[in-house]
Amino acid sequence: MTKLIEVRALDSYRLWLRYADGVEGVVDLSDHVGKGVFAAWEDPRVFARVTIGSSGELVCNDEVDLDPDALYLKLTGKKPEDMFPRLRELIPNAGN
Repeated sequence: MTKLIEVRALDSYRLWLRYADGVEGVVDLSDHVGKGVFAAWEDPRVFARVTIGSSGELVCNDEVDLDPDALYLKLTGKKPEDMFPRLRELIPNAGN
């Protein structure tokens, strides 16, 4: 797991992210807007208040927390077993 060290909300429900290992880039979260807890993002000001929480998660409001590992995977195109090699041992056929 790599630590998320910086986040900035961009227009069109995109986030610029930087991780401790030097990976940085933009993820598009527009497909979540209006669905379930993400209904709050229909007000772009809610999305714009994204911060890094005390446990390293991304926080937009009291209802929306985003997993930085999942965003890292989305950003890099890696699979969970790439980040957590032990999964290959625990899950049959992982990585195949």
